[in-house]
Amino acid sequence: MSVEVAFALPDKQSIVEVQVAEGTTALEAAQQSGIAGMYEEIDLDNAKLGIFSKPVAPQQVLREGDRVEIYRPLIADPKEVRKARAARAKARREGKEED
Repeated sequence: MSVEVAFALPDKQSIVEVQVAEGTTALEAAQQSGIAGMYEEIDLDNAKLGIFSKPVAPQQVLREGDRVEIYRPLIADPKEVRKARAARAKARREGKEED
């Protein structure tokens, strides 16, 4: 069966089509694709995987036409980024009110 394995950086992306046997898992397809050899950033042993933007376990069995996505680790915690942005906005508002 045919599946795709995808990985993206901010300025570059790759989608590799792979022919796999029935019962192949997301991790196995990623390994068979050879995409890890194209990007030094990929660590398949620790990578988060998804199928069509939905996170899945590495042992998820694939279906015909699935696209396995290899996710990059987050650079910053989104909650902390939002808190910092809100604090800066509040400080700006308070500073303008004092004028």
